[in-house]
Amino acid sequence: MTAPTFEVLAPPGTDFVADPYPVYAFLREQGPVHRVTTPTHGEVWAVLGHDEVRAALADPRLRTSPAAPRAPGADGDDAASRDQGGMGPTMLHSSPPHHTRLRRLVATDFTARHVRMMLPRIQQVADELLDAMAPLGRADLVESFALPLPTAVICELLGVPAEDREEWCGLAAGFVTADSVEAGAAAGQALTGCLSALVDAKRRGDAGDDLLSALTRTMDHDGDRLSPDELLAMACLLFFAGHETTVNLISNGVCALLRHPGQLAALRADWSLLDGAIEETLRYDGPVKEGTVRFAVEPVEMGGVTVRAGERVLIVLAAASRDPRRFTDPDRFDIRRDTHGHLGLGHGIHHCLGAPLARAEAAVALRTLFERCPDIVLDTDPADLVWRPSVWLRGLAELPVRYTPYPARPAPGSTR
Repeated sequence: MTAPTFEVLAPPGTDFVADPYPVYAFLREQGPVHRVTTPTHGEVWAVLGHDEVRAALADPRLRTSPAAPRAPGADGDDAASRDQGGMGPTMLHSSPPHHTRLRRLVATDFTARHVRMMLPRIQQVADELLDAMAPLGRADLVESFALPLPTAVICELLGVPAEDREEWCGLAAGFVTADSVEAGAAAGQALTGCLSALVDAKRRGDAGDDLLSALTRTMDHDGDRLSPDELLAMACLLFFAGHETTVNLISNGVCALLRHPGQLAALRADWSLLDGAIEETLRYDGPVKEGTVRFAVEPVEMGGVTVRAGERVLIVLAAASRDPRRFTDPDRFDIRRDTHGHLGLGHGIHHCLGAPLARAEAAVALRTLFERCPDIVLDTDPADLVWRPSVWLRGLAELPVRYTPYPARPAPGSTR
């Protein structure tokens, strides 16, 4: 018998896309690991409990590529490649020692020191976007602010031409919201083609001071460097992860604060709570619902079940971060909460490489928005908010807001 989908398990009258947490809670109460069917991975073992998720993320027997005999009935082709839209071997779909090598070659570009150097530009982009919103009084905050801010940052970081950014982001969005492996692969392959042309141009000598240009030259002390295929795969991963995740972190954070005015008032009264607000957003309604699917390379016991070699394991980060065994009253949004141990950006060797940049962009975005729009509120009933139908990301399709129009900043050199 085929295992049920998450949608089938949703309580009557609820929408799993809009609010998956009741389904996770229902399953978690019965046990931390369950057999379910997903549209892109087929039947998987879904891991939902906090302790079990944390252990699974660090278990070397659960790998992000199928490196062992597959279970009976499993597909015979390269499942990991299909799951990522044909983008090739990235850090997400590799294991040590290959993963260790790839991460080492790019890690220095995402250190806290490097991110601090980017803060003035992040602030400038945020201010420019809010200047454009200033006279309107109403806006879709995703389209006007949460999406273009990280898009501009990652595109400038990678050296993506300004005229290509809208098209490329559309392809990335198509990959995220695809309702089938085939649709996701088509969007992924189109984006790969765009980035391939850019990588080729950088390798031919059309290089600048951007990260992608630097990666064409980067080598470690042993003389190791990225191969052409690895460079392309890295470019795809950095472009995709560098804006999609942060878009959702910003919009989910704004939405949570607007829906909890007491928490927003506390934040405005004490900006030292800002880091806590970001961490609570990552825990309460983080941008990534599920980690990259894993493959058991040998039998693994977890949560009272045995995962056979070759079977797929789906690690549900969103369920783990609302596990009442780890967090008291987990469905309450509280920016003063001790969020230590949340898994909003993963854990272990696949912990999000761009986490410092995502947190920095979110901090700039939230403070700048709420300082410049002191009376901003949702412009729709919360029940009518539309969430993107992504299998593994958690984000709003739009976030309607209204506010009193406010003055734009004086232009540089102005005498106002």
